[in-house]
Amino acid sequence: MRYAVSHQTVYQYNNAVSVSHHLIRLTPRQLPHQNPVNHRIKVEPAPAVLDVHNDYFGNSVNFVTIEGTHRQFAVQSLCEIDLSDKPAVQPHLTPAWEQVRDWCRGDSRANPDRSCEFAFASPLVPLRPEFAQYAASAFPADKPVLEAGIDLMHHIHADFEFDPQATTVATPIEQVLRQRRGVCQDFAQLQIACLRAHGLPARYVSGYLETVPPPGQPKLIGADASHAWLQLWCGDAGWIDLDPTNDLLPRDRHITLAWGRDFADVSPLRGVLVGSGNHQLKVAVDVTPLPQPVCGAAPA
Repeated sequence: MRYAVSHQTVYQYNNAVSVSHHLIRLTPRQLPHQNPVNHRIKVEPAPAVLDVHNDYFGNSVNFVTIEGTHRQFAVQSLCEIDLSDKPAVQPHLTPAWEQVRDWCRGDSRANPDRSCEFAFASPLVPLRPEFAQYAASAFPADKPVLEAGIDLMHHIHADFEFDPQATTVATPIEQVLRQRRGVCQDFAQLQIACLRAHGLPARYVSGYLETVPPPGQPKLIGADASHAWLQLWCGDAGWIDLDPTNDLLPRDRHITLAWGRDFADVSPLRGVLVGSGNHQLKVAVDVTPLPQPVCGAAPA
């Protein structure tokens, strides 16, 4: 499937800004099942400085500096992306969760890709006993790690209500656990906290969902904005995606932008301003399937 993705963000400042610096993480990752084509980012006003680099986690980052008085900052990311279905993983064939935990507690040379770095606390995901207690029923002895991760995902989806008014980007996940409501960012970071509380590596993923689902399939929650889910490291099976907001293992409708320890590592836009004050923010995301060419058809 090929998708067209449009993500537009506009900041309107109440007072003039004289200079601003921004980090933009809106470039989809190149993955075995995901191939971004024709990607471009438009910035207004035109930046005085533009630098593109990869961060520690391999995400593509655009650094821009806007000089001169301005009352608006706008970023539009446009891309076409080819997605293929991921190979299915048999959860019962993954190693026991204790084995994965013990790998991460052992010799770091047994984990050359640094996956086990994601088993530790991070700025927005602390290690607390209440997360281990909430998830304890999903982790009986010798249970395959992916089966445990899927069971925990089911629990979160059943116990928590999707409520965009309940939290902000600054809401601690301890509060999310208490109030049992939130949005995709909260549910992803809560499951990450529960997994790390059991010594398991889990990382935060930002991306998109198809806005209009195929005929007969339900529209997924989070499809009209940026979405968030997580990946659980399952030893030799690698990183496996889990979406607790929609209670599923992403296969062919999730588009990956970036990953990191938590939301703080993958925020689509982050900036420092000189001037302004309050501001208004508008975000519009659209992910649309494109028609596929007919094999063997002559070009028009």
